[in-house]
Amino acid sequence: MTTIFEADGCRPTPAGRNVIEVEALTKRYGKTQALAGVDFSVPAGTLLGLLGPNGAGKTTAVRVLTTLALPDSGRAAVAGIDVVRHPARVRRYIGVAAQDATLDRLLTGRQNLVLVGELSGMGRQPARTRATELLEQFELTGAADRVVNGYSGGMRRRLDVAASLMARPPVLFLDEPTTGLDPASRQRVWEAVRQLLAEGVTVLLTTQYLDEADALADRIVVIDKGRVVADDTPQELKEASRGARLEVTLTTPSPGAVATVAPLVSGPVHVSDDGQRLGAGVDPVPGLVTSVVRALDRAGILVDNVEVRQPSLDDVFFALTRGHLEDGTPPEPERGHGAGQAQEGARA
Repeated sequence: MTTIFEADGCRPTPAGRNVIEVEALTKRYGKTQALAGVDFSVPAGTLLGLLGPNGAGKTTAVRVLTTLALPDSGRAAVAGIDVVRHPARVRRYIGVAAQDATLDRLLTGRQNLVLVGELSGMGRQPARTRATELLEQFELTGAADRVVNGYSGGMRRRLDVAASLMARPPVLFLDEPTTGLDPASRQRVWEAVRQLLAEGVTVLLTTQYLDEADALADRIVVIDKGRVVADDTPQELKEASRGARLEVTLTTPSPGAVATVAPLVSGPVHVSDDGQRLGAGVDPVPGLVTSVVRALDRAGILVDNVEVRQPSLDDVFFALTRGHLEDGTPPEPERGHGAGQAQEGARA
């Protein structure tokens, strides 16, 4: 059984119990309500994907949980430790890869990792050994002894994620860790995250890439305008969205196609500008495609293709948030309780 022990001999958090807990959390920056009563939890050894439009409150929630901002009200705890009352204790158990890399560009990649390890309480030799492991894992060995200022943006991002793993934290916060990475680099990060989950690490991931959340998350929480609008597994969210669509490609445009298809679908039939493609929402019942093909054949309408496309997480996201993006994000949070000490045992 995986356990995460609190500081000072407190009771352990067993696998299956909630390692991250957020209850009725609120936070306001001036006139912007960044969090408006957010609730969610993350069981031990699982990954929660935190999704939402720009400015929805994702990063604010992460900043509160990683002791970099004080909430206005509500409760947040990591490994059973209240983040407001005991921020220093929380930081002993977390790793953080924030949106903005915190690397020293005048040091080499290896020196950055070793420095983080030593600040986290590792001895120099264990820190060097761990740094070598991570440099190899993220395919940065060839650049390990180059000054970070000469790294590409993707290399710096990979190094920053590696730094968050130096002390093998039992709880990891990844705030859009793969933004700007090429597909191969994203896959490397995904592999590293999957390995951590296999080892029992608990992960909270914010991301703009819905395929990333779909591939990695055990559960997904969608935040919009500071409120939770969905909380479920990726598969259950997609099934509940009833977002399946029938897509028909005609050989040639036909004025009778819409009337033929309409009785078999559950929503309005949309026609492309060229008249050859039809689309409509459907209930994905067995035999639907066969029924559509037969109906069009009886009407003398030739088709090139008929398929039912299952809803993706993108469909769910746009349905829940109405597809909007905020015009801006909340102002940079003020430095709250413990914010100036975040380097002690955590990456922020």
